[in-house]
Amino acid sequence: MTTTSTRTAPTTRVWITAVFVAFTLSGLAIATWLGRIPSVRDSLGATTFEMGLLVLGMAVGSIGGLTFAGHIVSKVGARRGVQVASVCLAVGLVFAGFAVTYGWGFAAIWVGLIAFGFGNGLVDVSMNVSGAAAEKAGGRTIMPLFHAAFSVGTLAGAGLGALTEALEVPVVLHFAVLGVVVCLVMLAAASRFGDEHRYEEHESTATSPTPVQLTRWQVWAQPSTILIGVIVLGMALAEGSANDWLPLAMIDGHGLDNAAGSAVLTVFLAAMTAGRIAGSPLIDRFGRVPVLRASAIVAVVGLGMLIFVDVVPIAIVGVVLWGLGASLGFPMGMSAAADDPRSAALKVSAVATIGYVAFLAGPPLIGFLGEHIGLLGALLVVFVFIIAAGLASGAARETGAAAETLRRRRARRDGGDHGSDGDHGTDGTTDDGRASRLQAEPTDAGAHTDR
Repeated sequence: MTTTSTRTAPTTRVWITAVFVAFTLSGLAIATWLGRIPSVRDSLGATTFEMGLLVLGMAVGSIGGLTFAGHIVSKVGARRGVQVASVCLAVGLVFAGFAVTYGWGFAAIWVGLIAFGFGNGLVDVSMNVSGAAAEKAGGRTIMPLFHAAFSVGTLAGAGLGALTEALEVPVVLHFAVLGVVVCLVMLAAASRFGDEHRYEEHESTATSPTPVQLTRWQVWAQPSTILIGVIVLGMALAEGSANDWLPLAMIDGHGLDNAAGSAVLTVFLAAMTAGRIAGSPLIDRFGRVPVLRASAIVAVVGLGMLIFVDVVPIAIVGVVLWGLGASLGFPMGMSAAADDPRSAALKVSAVATIGYVAFLAGPPLIGFLGEHIGLLGALLVVFVFIIAAGLASGAARETGAAAETLRRRRARRDGGDHGSDGDHGTDGTTDDGRASRLQAEPTDAGAHTDR
């Protein structure tokens, strides 16, 4: 037992590290495109409306990737899903770069962005499925940390985009270098993923919420899928609306200049990242539902301070609370969707699709309302959806193995039996030992985590 645990413990760590790399590179890839939008607009001489149509190409591709991701990951696994996605990301980004620099036109850039968006949707589902399985294998909550890594990637990509804009680096060179680097490193990282189905093969079906494998349509018919989707939708809208409109809301609504408005967005992103880093131990201690409810309250209070209080320092405090409150909803929704490993890929795909409605419909809806009632008033839409996410938070309650793990943690915390009911399972192994053993045991398919 000691020898096996020692040999396999690094395997779980390597898997978790590889998922961290995938999340970081995903954020870096998206921010690479977003950071060069000014150059793309100048190259095309496009209007704001035309740029909106251009960005829609990536959104269409993302929905396509999300739609097919559940089926792809169910058939070939999260590892292959990330690898396929990495190629799509690179091909789409490089093609779009050539189209921008060499004047191939609007339609060619659109084609590149559809491919890029497809890769983005596919990698989103694939890495969340693998991350949820790695979370179970590791025996502690780490999904918010994965999403914090994504935030770090976006910050790095945005900074690099600003630098290349300042240095007037050709878009094709920037996109080609980043596309190739992201593809190669993500391919290497995905090769170190564990097999998410191995946890399923050894998990007791007595505690599983679903006794049989569900089809795509059966997953969509489950009320829990829709309710978890509402959580993800509300929190995704809270995050995405800040990215799209917070600087302008601070400028138009609170009288800041352009530089200060952009700086406030940086404050929001930093609060999001900090919330995701600090949130994991809170989830381990209290469970998803209490943390989700508290997060929604904090986000609502913060957004209310921004909208209703016409004092800039208080509004900035509100932005910090908004970022902290919005930080954990999306990762906890992904973890909840993946509680049953047998339907994890399909359910994560469905929930992510609902969440992406926020990125499709949110910007034009808030922009339309902002034209008539101002951006601060338009953000009341986000206010309402965050409340809805808080009300739906009960759907994210831990089930199956996740519920059993939370029960053991609470028993240890409350001073319960430190033997069979605390640190040990029914077979006498510790949670971490059992997770390591699951990774060590060979399967009939012959695929080992180390390969």
